[in-house]
Amino acid sequence: MEKTSKSLRAALSSRATRPANVLAPECPSRAVLSHVTSRWGVLVLVVLLGGMHRFSQLRKEVGGVSEKMLAQTLVALEGDGFVLRTALPVIPPHVEYSLTPLGREVAERLEVLVDWIEDNMPRIVAPQV
Repeated sequence: MEKTSKSLRAALSSRATRPANVLAPECPSRAVLSHVTSRWGVLVLVVLLGGMHRFSQLRKEVGGVSEKMLAQTLVALEGDGFVLRTALPVIPPHVEYSLTPLGREVAERLEVLVDWIEDNMPRIVAPQV
């Protein structure tokens, strides 16, 4: 049987050849990781998998997020190239948010984690009781 997973040592040594290293404190990939895995970042990305949303729609679907936090999250994700902000030239202003191809890739990976958490909640909370 062929071994398909890398050892920890091999995985860590392969990081030296990558353009980014999230384990290095000075690496900018840490900021991207923070944006993507933040409380609101995960939820926004997963909601946008469903297609384009206006700000008010996003706020409604991502229950509990304030306008300020949603705006900050969208700016960060847009800056990282995951979210596309489209301002339409109408009155009143109409802004739409959608995923870029890169954003779709990361959101699909997060969706797997979100699904796993939802599916396993009984097992997760059982030890807490």
